[in-house]
Amino acid sequence: MTRILLLGANGQVGWELHRCLMTVGEVIATTRKEIDLTDNQNIIDAISAIRPDLLINAAAYTAVEQAEDEPELANQVNGYALEAISQCAQKYNFPVIHYSTDYVFDGTKGEPYTEEDTPNPINAYGRSKLLGEQILQSSGVPHLIFRTSWVYGMRGRNFLLTMLKLAKERREIKVVNDQYGTPTWSRFVAQATAHVLARGAWNVKFESHSGLYHLTPSGSTTWYEFAKAIFAFSGNSSIKVLPITTNEYPTKAKRPSFSSLDCTKLKHTLNISHHISHSNYLDMLAKAIQLEELSS
Repeated sequence: MTRILLLGANGQVGWELHRCLMTVGEVIATTRKEIDLTDNQNIIDAISAIRPDLLINAAAYTAVEQAEDEPELANQVNGYALEAISQCAQKYNFPVIHYSTDYVFDGTKGEPYTEEDTPNPINAYGRSKLLGEQILQSSGVPHLIFRTSWVYGMRGRNFLLTMLKLAKERREIKVVNDQYGTPTWSRFVAQATAHVLARGAWNVKFESHSGLYHLTPSGSTTWYEFAKAIFAFSGNSSIKVLPITTNEYPTKAKRPSFSSLDCTKLKHTLNISHHISHSNYLDMLAKAIQLEELSS
């Protein structure tokens, strides 16, 4: 049975991956306690002891605002840790799946970004994620890098959970309406990953299709429209949502104004067009909220 080492198993995507991958192989789920991405020697020692057939890195530094104050830590976790992972992958001959972000782009294109577009991150978090991409790509290790965007789920800190919390505290909420992107349910990312690995000879797929792919559902929206949809689906339609501009909500980290991703390459190359094309972000949001209500 395929031994899959999963890093970041308690994160938004990692938690979902742990459950989705059980039909693919033996999942060795680890958190920061077992493998600390701030310590490359710890990474090497831990992976060397496990020697997996495949490594999936769902661990990340995701505090966009905080990264402006501690870019070195963000660069280590999201970037230089990939040097240790790649070193082990070369030594023990296993491929790597890694996740990145739409924030590697500056948002000035005005239409969905493809994998061929030149990254130009405008915040420390985006720069750290781009660093990780570049290190893995230049390592020569067979890999799949999935860039996704605006990830939300039932765990951790994310926009969906923030809005649901605010709905219990306020009757009026101001939300930015001039930043565009695609909300992506963490379960969708995990299911798409499992779908790729479950289609037979996944090791051959790494050899022939190793590279970078964009992975989001269809559709594009603003944070304001996303918030309105959250309140509508969660039965909080009485909440008054007011649209504001980015300038009216200053943050330490700059955000791209338009960061939707074109997923055409993924659909055609890895043959999961049905899984992607029939997955609209609004349908996912409705299902995610329904599941959250059932579990609460």
